[in-house]
Amino acid sequence: MTAGIEKASVTSRKFSLAVAVAVVLTALSGCAGSPSGDVQPSAPYASGGNVVGPRDTGSYPNLNIRPGQAAPQFTDGEAKAKLAALEAEREAARDPGRAARAKNDSAALRKLAASHGKDTLREIEGKCDPTLDPTCK
Repeated sequence: MTAGIEKASVTSRKFSLAVAVAVVLTALSGCAGSPSGDVQPSAPYASGGNVVGPRDTGSYPNLNIRPGQAAPQFTDGEAKAKLAALEAEREAARDPGRAARAKNDSAALRKLAASHGKDTLREIEGKCDPTLDPTCK
């Protein structure tokens, strides 16, 4: 039973040592800064030119200035015209046949399907059609 306690003791000492080394390394990495206290700003924060990031103007922004409109507003007539065009496109998407002025040929299509069905059954029952399969005998 004492062997288990000794192993746990050794493991906890190793863990404590690893934590202490990590703390020391972290403290030493903080000391590896610039040798002088003067730190030059990086390129995005430099003033002048085409600045990509924020820049220091030396004053606080005035939040009391109202932003302008991004685009001119629609009038009521323009809004109604756009809504009517949108509704027409929506109706055309619901029934594309009606929008293209297609005629209703459902009876002719049913007749064609019935006759093709009989022809197809004859071919299947005949097991072979030389026009479809040249290797057929």
